[in-house]
Amino acid sequence: MPEQPRVRTAEGYVEGRRRQGHAVFRGIPYAQPPVGALRFAAPVPARPWEGVRPAVAFGPAAPQSGPTRADPSDGTGWLTLDVSTPDPGGGGLPVLVWIICGGYMAGDSGDPMYDPAVLTGAGLVVVSVNCRMGAEGFALLDGAPANRGLLDQVAALEWVRRNIARFGGDPELVTVAGQSGGAGSVAALLTMASARALFRRAITHSVPGLHCVPALAEQVTATLADRLGVAPTASALAGIAPQRLADELTGLCVDLPQYRERWGRLAHLGIAVCPVIDGDVLTETPWTALTGGRAAGVDLLVGHTRDEFRLFSVATGLRGTFTAQDADTALDLFAPAPDGPDAYRAAHPHADPEELLETVFSDATFRMPSLLLAEANTAAGGNSFLFELRLGSPTIGGACHSLDVPLAFGTMESPTGRQLLGDEAASEAVEVSRELQRGWVRFVSTGSPGWAAYDPGRQLTRVLAAEPRTVPYPEQASRRIWQGVPPCPLRPRLNPARQPHPNPVRRRRGSGGSRWR
Repeated sequence: MPEQPRVRTAEGYVEGRRRQGHAVFRGIPYAQPPVGALRFAAPVPARPWEGVRPAVAFGPAAPQSGPTRADPSDGTGWLTLDVSTPDPGGGGLPVLVWIICGGYMAGDSGDPMYDPAVLTGAGLVVVSVNCRMGAEGFALLDGAPANRGLLDQVAALEWVRRNIARFGGDPELVTVAGQSGGAGSVAALLTMASARALFRRAITHSVPGLHCVPALAEQVTATLADRLGVAPTASALAGIAPQRLADELTGLCVDLPQYRERWGRLAHLGIAVCPVIDGDVLTETPWTALTGGRAAGVDLLVGHTRDEFRLFSVATGLRGTFTAQDADTALDLFAPAPDGPDAYRAAHPHADPEELLETVFSDATFRMPSLLLAEANTAAGGNSFLFELRLGSPTIGGACHSLDVPLAFGTMESPTGRQLLGDEAASEAVEVSRELQRGWVRFVSTGSPGWAAYDPGRQLTRVLAAEPRTVPYPEQASRRIWQGVPPCPLRPRLNPARQPHPNPVRRRRGSGGSRWR
């Protein structure tokens, strides 16, 4: 039997396993368990250990909230990462660091959808990072640092800087990547001085335009604490078991429509906690930081799907039921003021209410934040490469949110891959998957995915479909409507009693809110 792979990290030896010709190390702690005296604290580096630490099992999943949360875990060592490498005895390999933070509430590296085997087979060292999410990672608490989930991600990148050469990777050739909430995390890392020296390139799929100001975050925390019968402070909430806190946040997300008068757009998105513009960890949004010259551009691969919102309208059981009033409310709430609603109607004169609603939600939540991030990064001196996925899901319909993840990882046979692509992926899906993987590997290795960079003039965009092509950005009507309107932090409503009562996404009882990956 061949000897198992063993690496000496700065903290101690780890022993992994050989898998498909690669060396795989799982559940390596990059910080101490954030429980007890460290509950709600900034991450503290992992303690060194004696002897050889087995690295064969995924670390325990952090407490999670929302409809796609993983099963509760008995362990408390949530701050772990996994490393998959072609050659731990080699050197100079490009490194992909995958941030798992779906909807800022759920996800863990043990999900088969994130299996890095295909990417490692293409020559990448892949690091998958677990961090605190939900209330543990993002609730704004008196007596605790804000944006703890982002601080965890920085701590993981610092671990990569210290240790990745011992696994065959090049610490100067690190690309940080994520999708949805993970992509929003990556966008935030672009603006954080503590993070910028720790990676060279970035990949973002479906960046959410979701940040909030402290005043709104404080109201959410107060409401969450009140449901638990405690004060909205770190010391009081530390007495609540982590899983109970996560479950209560799930309940609050389900009940968000009750708070639409007070919390406006946040109450329509199914997500109660998100990164906070706290003035310390985050001083502004990525879009304003980049366009204002307060953050430098990088090599950035950014993309979105054509029909982002389709996943949520199907998952909530509401597709086919949206009315003209629903569409009007969605346009009034999410289209850029004051002319956005009329601009959407003029751009889509033959669209039915459902198409209008899905278009504005897709734009406001993911498509335009992604496009505008590419443009802001270019303005900041970086090279941006843009793509739109147009391959449709045979089960959901349309190129829905999250469809790009099993395609990029080549995990179409994973449970989520089958849910989105069917029990046997069509040949077109296989080809799109190969192209997206090649784009990732080229970008991580060289800084270019193999198609032309985006610029405001030509706006060249790779369209991933049965017949891939590079064309000017295909969603021109939306681009014109949103031009010069970057996502703004969410705020509580002023004089809420005088506000209308819009409810563009009506949830069926027990739907659990929106599904974000």
